[in-house]
Amino acid sequence: MNWLTEFVRPKIRTLFARREVPDNLWHQCPACQQMIFHRDMLANLRVCPHCGHHMRVGAVERLAFTFDEGSYTRIELPKVTADPLRFRDTKRYTDRLKEARDKTHLDDAIVVAHGRIDSQQAVVAAMEFEFIGGSMGAAVGEGLLSAARLAVLQEAPLIAFTASGGARMMEGMISLMQMPRTVIATRIVKEAGLPYIVVFTDPTTGGVTASFPMLGDVHIAEPAALIGFAGARVIEQTVREKLPDGFQRAEYLHEHGIIDMVVKRTELKATLARLISLLRVKELPAAA
Repeated sequence: MNWLTEFVRPKIRTLFARREVPDNLWHQCPACQQMIFHRDMLANLRVCPHCGHHMRVGAVERLAFTFDEGSYTRIELPKVTADPLRFRDTKRYTDRLKEARDKTHLDDAIVVAHGRIDSQQAVVAAMEFEFIGGSMGAAVGEGLLSAARLAVLQEAPLIAFTASGGARMMEGMISLMQMPRTVIATRIVKEAGLPYIVVFTDPTTGGVTASFPMLGDVHIAEPAALIGFAGARVIEQTVREKLPDGFQRAEYLHEHGIIDMVVKRTELKATLARLISLLRVKELPAAA
């Protein structure tokens, strides 16, 4: 046995061999193209430290950013008929649902949880854009109704984080019926005298925008979030005019009174806590 070739050489190769670097250590900002170390990006809540661009955040991660110490309890949402119309385009709807569930590890495009925000009880319904474009079908309608009922049961404010491309075409009229159903959910909360706060994230469009998001007591949006009903190109073709710069972006809607405030993600939790404390102040007793 030659100890130089059998023992020493393998040891040297091990020491100087190139180590594999995980692919997810660095992320490129889609706005400024700067590279961001993954720990820095997570510490900054997926906001680019160079240009302030707000990257899209999944529903589960959104809950972790919102609740105290990332501690919350998710609730199980009612089951709905998986494919009521037996819909098929280039794929079966059931296959699309399976792919979306495998990709997101969620049952549908909404997650509901309860916990504390700055020690104040709250119920949060967060939409997941990665689940078939955050489209609203029967499951989303049931999810928001469940969130509203839980808020009333716990006497807690309801906070909705929206992110959607609109109604889910694979469920046809059933998806459109979720617009009035989600409006009913907001009425349940308001009739109980509880705050209903909406946070628009990028993007919030279509039938979702035209229903429960526009009925909040307070409307908040993340910077540069796309918010609208029809697409800008469709509107331009309809009105035959060039739309203003920044049309349907959060800042434009804020200037025109549709959004109450535009808040950076790093300041959002503190803003929500402040709003909850203000909106939950009970009326002072009348002077004798």
